[in-house]
Amino acid sequence: QAQLVESGGGLVQAGGSLRLSCAASGWTFSRNFMGWFRQAPGKEREFVTRISKTGGVINYADSVKGRFTISRDNAKNTVYLQMNSLEPEDTAVYYCAAASSPYPGTAVAGWNYWGQGTQVTVSS
Repeated sequence: QAQLVESGGGLVQAGGSLRLSCAASGWTFSRNFMGWFRQAPGKEREFVTRISKTGGVINYADSVKGRFTISRDNAKNTVYLQMNSLEPEDTAVYYCAAASSPYPGTAVAGWNYWGQGTQVTVSS
């Protein structure tokens, strides 16, 4: 059974950094695009970033470009999200996701597997 488990969330002051991790199990991790989404209170879940199976294709939402970095270690079945220069607007539950399709879009509907989420809170 496919499973994604996020960790690394927490409370940080504006301008600070956090590193999220997502450990995958139950399938061949290296075959899939992996991504991060986030959902703030009262808002819909939104795309943050995605990375192809070899890391050759990486995309970011405009709101995080230049501040966040996604990476993956296929040997460890883990994907990471390094978040720098955090802003209060980054406060949300962050979800790790995996896609079965060979080239998933940025819409939530295109992703098949989800973690339980990890809370990131940025204080001003």
